Amino acid sequence: MTASPASSPVPQPFLHDLVSCVRAPTVALSGADGQLRAAGAQGVLSHDRRVLSELRVDVDGHEPEPAGHGLRGAGHAHFTGIVRHLGDAGADPTVRLERQRFARTDGITESLELVNSARVPVVATVRLHVAADFAAADAIKQDGAQRGGRPPSSAPGGVEWDGGELRTTLSAPGATVEAHATGAVLSWAVELAPRSSWIVDVTVTAAFAAGPPANAFGPADAGWDAVTVTGRADLARLTERSVDDLGALALADPLAPGDTFLAAGSPWFFTLFGRDSLWAARFTLPLGTGVARGTLRTLARRQGTRHDPDTAEAPGKILHEVRIPTAGSRLPPVYFGTVDATALWVCLLHDAWRWGLPDDDVRDLLDPLEAALRWLTEEADPDGDGFLEYVDSSGRGLANQGWKDSGDSIQYPDGTIAEPPIALSEAQAYAHEAALAGADLLDAHRREGGDRLREWAAALRERFAAAFWVSDEKGRFPAIALDGAKRPVGTVTSNLGHLLGTGLLGPDDAAVVADRLGRPDLDAGYGLRTMSADAAGFNPLGYHAGSSWPHDTAIAVRGLTADGFPGVAASLAGGLLRVAPDFAYRLPELFAGTDARAGEPVLAYPAACRPQAWSAATVVALLQAALGLTADVPGGRLRVAPDPAFADWFPLRVEGLRVAGHPLTVAVDAAGHADVRTSAPLTVETA
Repeated sequence: MTASPASSPVPQPFLHDLVSCVRAPTVALSGADGQLRAAGAQGVLSHDRRVLSELRVDVDGHEPEPAGHGLRGAGHAHFTGIVRHLGDAGADPTVRLERQRFARTDGITESLELVNSARVPVVATVRLHVAADFAAADAIKQDGAQRGGRPPSSAPGGVEWDGGELRTTLSAPGATVEAHATGAVLSWAVELAPRSSWIVDVTVTAAFAAGPPANAFGPADAGWDAVTVTGRADLARLTERSVDDLGALALADPLAPGDTFLAAGSPWFFTLFGRDSLWAARFTLPLGTGVARGTLRTLARRQGTRHDPDTAEAPGKILHEVRIPTAGSRLPPVYFGTVDATALWVCLLHDAWRWGLPDDDVRDLLDPLEAALRWLTEEADPDGDGFLEYVDSSGRGLANQGWKDSGDSIQYPDGTIAEPPIALSEAQAYAHEAALAGADLLDAHRREGGDRLREWAAALRERFAAAFWVSDEKGRFPAIALDGAKRPVGTVTSNLGHLLGTGLLGPDDAAVVADRLGRPDLDAGYGLRTMSADAAGFNPLGYHAGSSWPHDTAIAVRGLTADGFPGVAASLAGGLLRVAPDFAYRLPELFAGTDARAGEPVLAYPAACRPQAWSAATVVALLQAALGLTADVPGGRLRVAPDPAFADWFPLRVEGLRVAGHPLTVAVDAAGHADVRTSAPLTVETA
């Protein structure tokens, strides 16, 4: 992500206590009472603008008192408020306001229902206070300030705001409209007989005044089947909520509307992110290859073709993020400042091929593949030391260009910040995996270069073993990075988990890394901490310096199972299931790295985004690990090998998976025996 709290001049607005209704590229953020107030990040955001900054209801000047709320889906929330000054005399409330909110791709629909359960009639005035400030998402994120409302134009039953590039229209049938300098008040005179109700639907629509600008991604359908998990109730609820959220984050490339990818997250990242979208697509391959195809093609369409230090573009390089030019981002609208997205693009193409991406789609991406591999093996090492590294030469880009992109993420055990250029450990691991994956793809499609890539990967493996390994009082481990002076940054971090499953480590070294990941300074019992609790810079609420990120844990779980360490994998995966109820089964971008073993509570990271694509996709990666599910469609095989380390996950049945375009259902009984049902023409191996 960009502009993390550690690199921001002031704290971001809190999001953890807001109710988020999402249908990309729109989100409505409100308090638990359903009110969208002119405060903090609240409002309706669409296309990186706050198209509505206030949507507040009162009855006769009294705001309903909240009695309960809940999400009915990613884009559907229900709020109940008590109207205490109306109705029967006595202790029991008899009049309430029911409020249903539905997020749409172009706005929201708000259903207001005043319900009179009293024995007496009710006469009331329902008012709706509305405003729109059109603040840019990046500006809201930086300080959370409201920019005041703009004067609307009014018409019978509605108002409209001109925000320049965007316009907001609010339709409120039957309302009396009073516009003012910063917004409007819409009101209805309501008369209710006993045991009756009054209802009105308010529609808010945001649209571009002169057509979508460049990089304005549109809504899409992820195209997945309904996924049903039978077994553990917590796992079933987490899967249901997560897959629903992922569907709500789907976007389409305006240059090719048939290509779907997952927006990085809400509310700040309704756009294409190289790293985030790639990991989310990779995690969700067991649901189908359509999102992977769209992600690969959308990124390939924007692959670097020239050298530009201002945007960090280079030939063959995969971008970091895309923004609408006028949305106020501090980075260029198309920005390439990422050291890992190119390798991850190659890895996703390889994995999608293994899961059954059609050959025609793979062949269409072979030229971008070769360009990406050239960047990895030739240009990603500007000083010629044999490692991928980064430095922001523009002075206006990201100081850190791995997934931990905050300014203090790469630090020594004493808390000193490492100086660039930085060679990240996991960037070398991804590159090693990508070189081998690229070699397999080139060989399979009769293109040259596979042997050279394998030789390059072998040499990188040797260099890594010689340069990155360090020791502390607990033993050996790979440093998080090499700094600009080629010194290892010897802090124990979650980056260790990203090395596993990539082939970079031999069996003995992988065992050392697995052991370090399973120790309590990293495994907090609620998932994996980003930094060891023993480090001087550790802070359980540090963005990349001690917090826990679900996707980070999932990557470690994948690597641990791939390299044969299911016990540690199951412990980490179980930690995420432990915290899921604390977040109503909508795993956030990150949360505090508190200690479950010490009885410390789960704490929210208040500025964390929810839903976040790679956090929501985490549950699919965990299911794949528990099932021991791997696919090799080109080789004609599907393997399901549940491990006893996940015994408390069984019995487990997962329906709605897909392989090679065919439905797939996997059931594991209490003894760990698997039953696999699919029409795919594959040899199924079970263990």
